[in-house]
Amino acid sequence: MSPGSKNSAFEDEPAIFEKRKPHLLLRARIFQSIREFFTARGYLEIETPQLITAPAPETHIESISIQDRYLQTSPELCMKRLLALGFPKIFQIARCFRGGERGDLHLPEFSLLEWYRTGIDYRDLMKECEALFLFLSHRLDQGTRLRCRGMDIDLRAPWEKLSVQAAFDRYASVSLDQALNDNRFDPIMVEEIEPHLGVNTPTFLYDYPASMAALARLKPGCPSIAERFEIYVGGIELANGFSELNDAHEQRKRFEKELKQRALLGKGISPMPERFLKALKNMPEAAGIALGLDRLVMIFGDARTIDEVIAFAPEEV
Repeated sequence: MSPGSKNSAFEDEPAIFEKRKPHLLLRARIFQSIREFFTARGYLEIETPQLITAPAPETHIESISIQDRYLQTSPELCMKRLLALGFPKIFQIARCFRGGERGDLHLPEFSLLEWYRTGIDYRDLMKECEALFLFLSHRLDQGTRLRCRGMDIDLRAPWEKLSVQAAFDRYASVSLDQALNDNRFDPIMVEEIEPHLGVNTPTFLYDYPASMAALARLKPGCPSIAERFEIYVGGIELANGFSELNDAHEQRKRFEKELKQRALLGKGISPMPERFLKALKNMPEAAGIALGLDRLVMIFGDARTIDEVIAFAPEEV
Protein backbone atom coordinates (compact mmCIF):
# COMPACT_ATOMS: atom_id res chain seq x y z
CA MET A 1 0.00 0.00 0.00
CA SER A 2 1.40 3.43 -0.92
CA PRO A 3 1.63 6.22 1.67
CA GLY A 4 -1.14 8.09 -0.11
CA SER A 5 -3.56 5.17 -0.02
CA LYS A 6 -2.74 4.51 3.65
CA ASN A 7 -3.55 8.11 4.53
CA SER A 8 -6.76 7.81 2.55
CA ALA A 9 -7.74 4.72 4.54
CA PHE A 10 -7.15 6.56 7.82
CA GLU A 11 -9.23 9.51 6.59
CA ASP A 12 -12.09 7.14 5.70
CA GLU A 13 -12.07 5.48 9.13
CA PRO A 14 -14.70 7.76 10.75
CA ALA A 15 -17.13 7.04 7.90
CA ILE A 16 -16.45 3.30 8.10
CA PHE A 17 -17.15 3.22 11.82
CA GLU A 18 -20.28 5.31 11.47
CA LYS A 19 -21.64 2.54 9.22
CA ARG A 20 -20.53 -0.20 11.60
CA LYS A 21 -21.85 1.44 14.77
CA PRO A 22 -25.43 0.03 14.54
CA HIS A 23 -24.05 -3.49 14.10
CA LEU A 24 -21.66 -3.08 17.03
CA LEU A 25 -24.55 -1.96 19.23
CA LEU A 26 -26.56 -4.95 18.01
CA ARG A 27 -23.61 -7.23 18.72
CA ALA A 28 -23.47 -6.07 22.33
CA ARG A 29 -27.21 -6.70 22.80
CA ILE A 30 -26.87 -10.21 21.33
CA PHE A 31 -23.96 -11.12 23.61
CA GLN A 32 -25.83 -9.82 26.66
CA SER A 33 -28.98 -11.73 25.68
CA ILE A 34 -27.03 -14.97 25.13
CA ARG A 35 -25.72 -14.76 28.69
CA GLU A 36 -29.25 -14.11 29.97
CA PHE A 37 -30.62 -17.13 28.06
CA PHE A 38 -28.07 -19.62 29.36
CA THR A 39 -27.91 -18.30 32.91
CA ALA A 40 -31.70 -18.63 33.20
CA ARG A 41 -31.40 -22.26 32.08
CA GLY A 42 -28.87 -23.15 34.76
CA TYR A 43 -25.72 -23.08 32.62
CA LEU A 44 -22.42 -22.01 34.12
CA GLU A 45 -20.40 -19.51 32.09
CA ILE A 46 -16.76 -20.56 32.05
CA GLU A 47 -13.48 -19.46 30.49
CA THR A 48 -10.75 -21.76 29.23
CA PRO A 49 -7.23 -20.90 27.97
CA GLN A 50 -6.76 -19.59 24.45
CA LEU A 51 -3.20 -20.95 24.39
CA ILE A 52 -3.24 -24.75 24.58
CA THR A 53 -0.65 -27.51 24.29
CA ALA A 54 -2.50 -29.51 21.61
CA PRO A 55 -5.52 -28.74 19.40
CA ALA A 56 -7.92 -31.36 18.10
CA PRO A 57 -6.29 -32.85 14.97
CA GLU A 58 -8.54 -32.03 12.01
CA THR A 59 -7.50 -32.34 8.38
CA HIS A 60 -8.93 -29.08 7.07
CA ILE A 61 -8.58 -26.75 10.09
CA GLU A 62 -5.26 -24.95 10.50
CA SER A 63 -4.16 -24.09 14.02
CA ILE A 64 -1.73 -21.24 14.66
CA SER A 65 1.34 -22.08 16.76
CA ILE A 66 3.10 -19.70 19.16
CA GLN A 67 6.38 -21.16 20.41
CA ASP A 68 5.42 -24.49 22.01
CA ARG A 69 1.67 -23.80 22.19
CA TYR A 70 -1.28 -23.31 19.87
CA LEU A 71 -4.01 -20.71 19.72
CA GLN A 72 -7.28 -22.55 20.17
CA THR A 73 -9.36 -23.22 17.07
CA SER A 74 -12.22 -23.96 19.47
CA PRO A 75 -12.56 -24.32 23.26
CA GLU A 76 -14.06 -27.79 22.73
CA LEU A 77 -11.38 -29.99 24.27
CA CYS A 78 -11.07 -28.00 27.49
CA MET A 79 -14.84 -27.71 27.85
CA LYS A 80 -15.28 -31.46 27.51
CA ARG A 81 -12.66 -31.97 30.19
CA LEU A 82 -14.90 -29.90 32.46
CA LEU A 83 -17.84 -32.15 31.60
CA ALA A 84 -15.70 -35.10 32.68
CA LEU A 85 -14.96 -33.31 35.97
CA GLY A 86 -18.64 -33.02 36.84
CA PHE A 87 -19.84 -29.75 35.30
CA PRO A 88 -23.13 -30.76 33.60
CA LYS A 89 -24.17 -27.53 31.81
CA ILE A 90 -21.55 -25.04 30.61
CA PHE A 91 -21.25 -22.29 28.02
CA GLN A 92 -18.54 -19.95 26.82
CA ILE A 93 -18.12 -16.97 24.51
CA ALA A 94 -14.60 -17.50 23.22
CA ARG A 95 -12.07 -15.93 20.90
CA CYS A 96 -10.75 -18.52 18.46
CA PHE A 97 -8.11 -18.56 15.75
CA ARG A 98 -7.65 -20.45 12.48
CA GLY A 99 -4.96 -19.99 9.89
CA GLY A 100 -5.74 -19.23 6.25
CA GLU A 101 -9.35 -18.16 6.81
CA ARG A 102 -10.39 -14.81 5.31
CA GLY A 103 -13.38 -13.81 3.22
CA ASP A 104 -16.86 -12.33 3.39
CA LEU A 105 -17.82 -15.00 5.96
CA HIS A 106 -14.42 -15.91 7.43
CA LEU A 107 -11.91 -14.35 9.82
CA PRO A 108 -8.60 -15.66 11.18
CA GLU A 109 -9.71 -14.42 14.64
CA PHE A 110 -13.38 -14.79 15.48
CA SER A 111 -15.93 -15.28 18.26
CA LEU A 112 -17.58 -18.61 19.04
CA LEU A 113 -20.39 -19.48 21.39
CA GLU A 114 -20.01 -23.05 22.61
CA TRP A 115 -22.27 -24.87 25.02
CA TYR A 116 -22.32 -28.43 26.32
CA ARG A 117 -24.86 -30.36 28.35
CA THR A 118 -24.74 -33.86 29.76
CA GLY A 119 -27.60 -36.34 29.47
CA ILE A 120 -28.87 -35.17 26.06
CA ASP A 121 -28.23 -36.00 22.41
CA TYR A 122 -28.13 -33.96 19.20
CA ARG A 123 -31.91 -33.92 18.80
CA ASP A 124 -32.38 -32.36 22.24
CA LEU A 125 -29.71 -29.84 21.29
CA MET A 126 -31.65 -28.88 18.17
CA LYS A 127 -34.63 -27.92 20.34
CA GLU A 128 -32.41 -25.74 22.50
CA CYS A 129 -31.09 -23.99 19.37
CA GLU A 130 -34.64 -23.20 18.27
CA ALA A 131 -35.36 -21.74 21.71
CA LEU A 132 -32.17 -19.63 21.70
CA PHE A 133 -32.82 -18.03 18.30
CA LEU A 134 -36.42 -17.20 19.17
CA PHE A 135 -35.33 -15.75 22.53
CA LEU A 136 -32.76 -13.54 20.82
CA SER A 137 -35.24 -12.38 18.22
CA HIS A 138 -37.70 -11.28 20.90
CA ARG A 139 -34.95 -9.56 22.89
CA LEU A 140 -33.97 -7.66 19.74
CA ASP A 141 -37.60 -6.62 19.13
CA GLN A 142 -37.76 -8.58 15.88
CA GLY A 143 -40.64 -10.82 16.90
CA THR A 144 -40.58 -14.28 15.34
CA ARG A 145 -39.10 -13.33 11.97
CA LEU A 146 -35.91 -11.86 10.61
CA ARG A 147 -34.95 -10.33 7.29
CA CYS A 148 -31.72 -11.76 5.86
CA ARG A 149 -30.33 -11.38 2.34
CA GLY A 150 -33.72 -10.58 0.88
CA MET A 151 -35.40 -13.52 2.63
CA ASP A 152 -38.13 -13.36 5.26
CA ILE A 153 -37.25 -16.18 7.66
CA ASP A 154 -39.63 -17.59 10.27
CA LEU A 155 -37.79 -18.55 13.48
CA ARG A 156 -40.67 -20.42 15.10
CA ALA A 157 -40.22 -24.12 15.79
CA PRO A 158 -40.10 -26.61 14.27
CA TRP A 159 -37.35 -25.70 11.82
CA GLU A 160 -36.71 -27.64 8.64
CA LYS A 161 -34.77 -30.87 9.22
CA LEU A 162 -32.96 -32.25 6.20
CA SER A 163 -30.51 -35.14 6.25
CA VAL A 164 -27.27 -34.82 4.27
CA GLN A 165 -28.38 -37.75 2.13
CA ALA A 166 -31.70 -36.06 1.35
CA ALA A 167 -29.97 -32.75 0.59
CA PHE A 168 -27.73 -34.43 -2.00
CA ASP A 169 -30.71 -36.27 -3.49
CA ARG A 170 -32.67 -33.04 -3.77
CA TYR A 171 -30.11 -30.43 -4.79
CA ALA A 172 -26.78 -31.95 -5.90
CA SER A 173 -25.68 -32.89 -9.40
CA VAL A 174 -23.98 -36.06 -8.12
CA SER A 175 -24.78 -38.61 -5.41
CA LEU A 176 -23.43 -38.30 -1.89
CA ASP A 177 -21.30 -41.42 -2.39
CA GLN A 178 -19.83 -40.01 -5.60
CA ALA A 179 -19.04 -36.68 -3.95
CA LEU A 180 -17.21 -38.46 -1.13
CA ASN A 181 -15.32 -40.76 -3.50
CA ASP A 182 -14.22 -37.81 -5.65
CA ASN A 183 -13.31 -35.66 -2.63
CA ARG A 184 -15.88 -33.08 -3.78
CA PHE A 185 -18.17 -33.01 -0.75
CA ASP A 186 -17.28 -29.45 0.34
CA PRO A 187 -17.41 -27.80 -3.13
CA ILE A 188 -20.79 -29.36 -3.89
CA MET A 189 -22.11 -28.34 -0.50
CA VAL A 190 -21.04 -24.72 -1.02
CA GLU A 191 -22.02 -24.36 -4.68
CA GLU A 192 -25.13 -26.53 -5.04
CA ILE A 193 -26.71 -27.22 -1.65
CA GLU A 194 -26.09 -24.37 0.80
CA PRO A 195 -27.92 -21.68 -1.26
CA HIS A 196 -31.15 -23.68 -0.74
CA LEU A 197 -30.82 -24.02 3.04
CA GLY A 198 -32.48 -21.78 5.62
CA VAL A 199 -34.57 -19.91 3.08
CA ASN A 200 -38.03 -19.82 4.70
CA THR A 201 -37.07 -21.13 8.13
CA PRO A 202 -33.67 -22.13 9.55
CA THR A 203 -32.52 -25.56 8.42
CA PHE A 204 -30.93 -28.33 10.46
CA LEU A 205 -28.74 -30.28 8.04
CA TYR A 206 -28.17 -33.50 9.97
CA ASP A 207 -26.78 -37.05 9.93
CA TYR A 208 -23.41 -36.47 8.30
CA PRO A 209 -21.22 -39.22 6.86
CA ALA A 210 -19.09 -40.70 9.63
CA SER A 211 -15.93 -39.55 7.83
CA MET A 212 -17.09 -35.91 8.19
CA ALA A 213 -17.40 -35.89 11.98
CA ALA A 214 -14.18 -36.61 13.84
CA LEU A 215 -15.54 -35.91 17.34
CA ALA A 216 -19.18 -36.98 16.99
CA ARG A 217 -20.89 -40.16 18.15
CA LEU A 218 -21.98 -42.60 15.45
CA LYS A 219 -25.66 -43.33 15.00
CA PRO A 220 -26.68 -46.53 16.83
CA GLY A 221 -27.22 -49.33 14.34
CA CYS A 222 -25.85 -47.20 11.47
CA PRO A 223 -22.07 -46.82 11.79
CA SER A 224 -21.74 -44.97 8.47
CA ILE A 225 -23.61 -41.95 9.89
CA ALA A 226 -22.62 -39.53 12.66
CA GLU A 227 -25.06 -37.72 14.92
CA ARG A 228 -23.96 -34.30 13.71
CA PHE A 229 -25.92 -31.29 12.46
CA GLU A 230 -25.27 -27.83 11.13
CA ILE A 231 -27.60 -24.81 11.23
CA TYR A 232 -28.21 -22.72 8.11
CA VAL A 233 -30.01 -19.38 7.91
CA GLY A 234 -30.29 -17.58 4.59
CA GLY A 235 -27.80 -19.98 3.02
CA ILE A 236 -25.19 -19.17 5.70
CA GLU A 237 -23.76 -21.91 7.92
CA LEU A 238 -23.95 -20.75 11.54
CA ALA A 239 -23.31 -23.69 13.84
CA ASN A 240 -21.94 -27.21 14.11
CA GLY A 241 -23.31 -29.51 16.80
CA PHE A 242 -23.39 -33.19 17.66
CA SER A 243 -23.86 -35.95 20.15
CA GLU A 244 -20.41 -36.19 21.68
CA LEU A 245 -18.17 -39.19 21.23
CA ASN A 246 -17.01 -40.34 24.69
CA ASP A 247 -15.11 -43.46 23.69
CA ALA A 248 -11.44 -42.55 24.27
CA HIS A 249 -10.10 -45.50 22.26
CA GLU A 250 -12.24 -44.66 19.23
CA GLN A 251 -11.39 -40.96 19.54
CA ARG A 252 -7.66 -41.72 19.52
CA LYS A 253 -8.05 -43.78 16.34
CA ARG A 254 -9.90 -40.93 14.66
CA PHE A 255 -7.26 -38.40 15.69
CA GLU A 256 -4.52 -40.69 14.37
CA LYS A 257 -6.37 -40.91 11.05
CA GLU A 258 -6.63 -37.11 10.86
CA LEU A 259 -2.92 -36.71 11.59
CA LYS A 260 -2.01 -39.24 8.91
CA GLN A 261 -4.17 -37.40 6.41
CA ARG A 262 -2.50 -34.10 7.30
CA ALA A 263 0.92 -35.70 6.81
CA LEU A 264 -0.10 -36.98 3.37
CA LEU A 265 -1.18 -33.44 2.44
CA GLY A 266 2.09 -31.97 3.70
CA LYS A 267 0.38 -30.05 6.51
CA GLY A 268 1.74 -29.35 9.98
CA ILE A 269 1.40 -32.01 12.65
CA SER A 270 0.43 -31.10 16.22
CA PRO A 271 0.87 -33.27 19.34
CA MET A 272 -1.84 -35.71 20.36
CA PRO A 273 -4.13 -34.06 22.99
CA GLU A 274 -3.36 -36.63 25.67
CA ARG A 275 -4.96 -34.78 28.59
CA PHE A 276 -8.25 -34.62 26.69
CA LEU A 277 -8.12 -38.31 25.76
CA LYS A 278 -7.43 -39.25 29.38
CA ALA A 279 -10.38 -37.16 30.59
CA LEU A 280 -12.69 -38.53 27.89
CA LYS A 281 -12.83 -41.87 29.69
CA ASN A 282 -14.84 -40.16 32.44
CA MET A 283 -17.07 -37.97 30.28
CA PRO A 284 -20.78 -38.86 30.44
CA GLU A 285 -23.09 -38.83 27.44
CA ALA A 286 -23.50 -35.26 26.25
CA ALA A 287 -24.17 -32.99 23.30
CA GLY A 288 -22.45 -29.77 22.35
CA ILE A 289 -22.33 -27.10 19.70
CA ALA A 290 -20.17 -24.28 18.35
CA LEU A 291 -22.05 -21.26 16.95
CA GLY A 292 -20.28 -18.49 15.04
CA LEU A 293 -21.21 -15.25 16.77
CA ASP A 294 -19.94 -12.92 14.06
CA ARG A 295 -22.21 -14.66 11.56
CA LEU A 296 -25.08 -14.62 14.07
CA VAL A 297 -24.78 -10.82 14.25
CA MET A 298 -24.71 -10.77 10.44
CA ILE A 299 -28.06 -12.52 10.09
CA PHE A 300 -29.81 -10.52 12.80
CA GLY A 301 -28.38 -7.29 11.38
CA ASP A 302 -28.88 -8.29 7.73
CA ALA A 303 -25.22 -7.57 6.97
CA ARG A 304 -23.66 -8.71 3.71
CA THR A 305 -20.11 -9.28 5.00
CA ILE A 306 -18.51 -10.24 8.29
CA ASP A 307 -16.42 -7.04 8.29
CA GLU A 308 -19.59 -5.01 8.93
CA VAL A 309 -20.18 -6.60 12.35
CA ILE A 310 -16.70 -6.40 13.94
CA ALA A 311 -14.86 -3.40 15.34
CA PHE A 312 -11.70 -3.86 13.27
CA ALA A 313 -11.07 -6.05 10.24
CA PRO A 314 -7.72 -7.90 10.27
CA GLU A 315 -6.29 -5.49 7.71
CA GLU A 316 -7.14 -2.48 9.90
CA VAL A 317 -5.00 -3.31 12.92
